[in-house]
Amino acid sequence: MNEVNTENTGVRLTDEEKARRSRRNLAIALSVGGLCALFYLITVFKIGSAILKRSL
Repeated sequence: MNEVNTENTGVRLTDEEKARRSRRNLAIALSVGGLCALFYLITVFKIGSAILKRSL
């Protein structure tokens, strides 16, 4: 039968490329986290005063 090549033939990154990828991932994570915080704060400020005036 045919032998299956079990050797990992994926892309190998250099140390510089790994560092760049890490910095890029950190920048994306901080951007997404900042947007989440911004949307949360906007929601709290828009609804904040109205939440106390509602009927229970």
